[in-house]
Amino acid sequence: MRFHNNQMLRLKEEAEMWMAERMGGWQSDVKPKEKRGVRMNFTSLLMTCLLFGSSVSWSFKRGAVDHTHHVRRCSVKMPSSCDVKNYEHWYKVGNSCVMYFNESLNFTDAEFRCRNAAPGGHLVSVHSSQANNDLNCIVLKYNKKSPRIWLGGFEFFTSRKWIWIDDSNWDFQAWVPGEPNNHFNKEDCLEMNWKENGKWNDDWCPKKKNFVCSFTN
Repeated sequence: MRFHNNQMLRLKEEAEMWMAERMGGWQSDVKPKEKRGVRMNFTSLLMTCLLFGSSVSWSFKRGAVDHTHHVRRCSVKMPSSCDVKNYEHWYKVGNSCVMYFNESLNFTDAEFRCRNAAPGGHLVSVHSSQANNDLNCIVLKYNKKSPRIWLGGFEFFTSRKWIWIDDSNWDFQAWVPGEPNNHFNKEDCLEMNWKENGKWNDDWCPKKKNFVCSFTN
């Protein structure tokens, strides 16, 4: 995929406005509702750039994880069911309802799948150790043999600043030691369960993984 010069210029302008708003320095005549539209449009463009903006050469990371103890502990107490009508088959984690999707998609497609799965849906964000453990229990219940999943975090270009796609605060993290390392300057998206149980890693956005969606009621 290629962007024309005017598209890239528009992306740059939206990125600048988006970052200015997040950093508390919004200086614009754009109305609040229009700002939100700019932010969501920028998010979509950003995900497209993340997916197609790198070359196709990358290095796979591999690591075996023993989930036996975690599965045994999860079987005693799984998260409760979502209390929203028509979403009772989802789980309640913190203030959100979440669901594991056994569909192998790249980061961008996974995010849009979540948007279509529920009103206000996004790839899941994680805000506490308890929520991280609950999510891992859900993943291991459905797919303990291949538990690597996309979470809804990504690096803002090369700023080393990680943000959630649902625009919630980045107030918790659970990285594998030594991560994120942006291997070959290509790893901009967040996964769980690489190398260590329940831990996070940065990975290449076009890779296909299962994922967890969430929405807040």
